[in-house]
Amino acid sequence: MEFFRKYLLPGFVFQSVVIGGGYATGRELVEFFFAAGPLGGVLGLLVSGLVFGLVLAAGFEFARVTGAYDYRHFCRELLGKGWVVFEIAFVILLLLILAVIGSAAGELVSASFGLPPVLGTLSLMALIAVLTFFGSDAIKKVLAGWSFLLYAVYAALFVLAFTHFGDTIGNVYSATAVGEGWLTGGVLYSGYNLAVLPAVLFAVRGQASRREAVGSGLLAGAIAVIPAVLFFIAMMALYPDIGAAPVPAATLMNALQIPVLALLFQVVVFGTFVETGTALLHAVNERLDASFTEAGRAMPQFVRPVVAVAILAVAIIAGTWFGIIELIASGYGMLTLVFIAVLVLPLLTYGVWRAHKAEALS
Repeated sequence: MEFFRKYLLPGFVFQSVVIGGGYATGRELVEFFFAAGPLGGVLGLLVSGLVFGLVLAAGFEFARVTGAYDYRHFCRELLGKGWVVFEIAFVILLLLILAVIGSAAGELVSASFGLPPVLGTLSLMALIAVLTFFGSDAIKKVLAGWSFLLYAVYAALFVLAFTHFGDTIGNVYSATAVGEGWLTGGVLYSGYNLAVLPAVLFAVRGQASRREAVGSGLLAGAIAVIPAVLFFIAMMALYPDIGAAPVPAATLMNALQIPVLALLFQVVVFGTFVETGTALLHAVNERLDASFTEAGRAMPQFVRPVVAVAILAVAIIAGTWFGIIELIASGYGMLTLVFIAVLVLPLLTYGVWRAHKAEALS
């Protein structure tokens, strides 16, 4: 149990945060890796897993030696006065992801059960409110538990895709050369997703050694990317046509014609939206809690769900009424580069140096 808590739990929490906006629908994998071809896509995802592991290892160790477990404290320690740049970019990304998952949750419930989309959105908000009210311990347990279910479903999807389309998938990989851009795609994909690193720091509180911090970070990279690799390979059953599908996951499910799996997958995807939204909004609450603490006051527990629901509502309304999703998405590439510049590179340089210096002085 201790090994799970210290070495595996951070990875499951990170995977829970990134999947909602990272690869739940499959569209994100198409955007970053499809141009590199079937094998190139797998190579790109492996690059992402490596970058995930290295940056998370550096980030977890930096948090341990500085005692910075909320994103405000973490970024101030890492960036000094430049931390405000990260916060602005993080808020933009937060609104984008929340707007997307809020809308997607509504559409998913509507398509799956024939209910009004607003019921899906309201259900998402209610579940996030409950989880944020109970705080870190409850969130860690739910995210870890749901990750086990998610792994089981993705593994089943992979096996069934090979059962139905094994020859097709094999022919695609043997007949298609490695395309260009897999290395760049892997780095950019990891840079975008690593923006949520400060949102998972609550899961590494209590780590007492470099071995625990670095080990859990490296394992987190693998834990996060394995389902994506399985999913991407399964998608190759419909290559190249699936690249034009708005929701590749739904297209693959329709091709498999297994209603039970399709329904279970939709439930799991809805759960990933809850996971991603909860973790991101919990990070905001932890940042506010740190501000309350600095002011010598305790943050009331009821404030947590109120803040979470309010931000989620603003994101969804803004995305619907003002087209904020399209507005921010148009600067998506720039946002990815910003996070690489203000988080990934500083962690792999200054962060590593400072952690090494702190260990040498201890």
